[in-house]
Amino acid sequence: MSMSKQKEYKLKKGYTQIYTGDGKGKTTAAIGLAVRASGCGLKVFLAQFIKGMEYSEIKALKKFPENITVRQFGRGRFIRRGGPSKEDLEVARKGFKQIVDTIINDGYDIFILDEVNVAIHFGLLTLEELIELIKNKPFSMELILTGRRAPQELIEAADLVTEMKEIKHYFRNGVAARRGIER
Repeated sequence: MSMSKQKEYKLKKGYTQIYTGDGKGKTTAAIGLAVRASGCGLKVFLAQFIKGMEYSEIKALKKFPENITVRQFGRGRFIRRGGPSKEDLEVARKGFKQIVDTIINDGYDIFILDEVNVAIHFGLLTLEELIELIKNKPFSMELILTGRRAPQELIEAADLVTEMKEIKHYFRNGVAARRGIER
């Protein structure tokens, strides 16, 4: 059955999920949820903080334009010692403003804020404004927050929290991020 003939499905109640921890797979888990939701005809918005490069997963998600929207609010480089630049801060602030407006006005069923925990850690966003967003999100919208270092207050505000824990990683033996696997 094609998407256009599929009966419209909506979530009755949306929850807030967090994928955090030092292990690999937080963004991948969120993207898996996006693809699954798209398969049910749900509208998904994926907002990536800090990231600004076109990773393989972004290329793949662009193949689902009817149900998945992707926006990046980063400059395409990692934040190094010394913290974020003024430009990093401006891109994140402008992105968060757009996200709040989109959540209020555009009727998405699933909203993923990828690396938002890291954005809070680096001071690109405040914990208070993210908790306010959780409190005021539409009742039926599922909100997924990813990234290392999720603050305890955010964990307490969420309904589901998964911690990815690294047990072993070949990166420690000098294996760089591989195309199609890590990037």
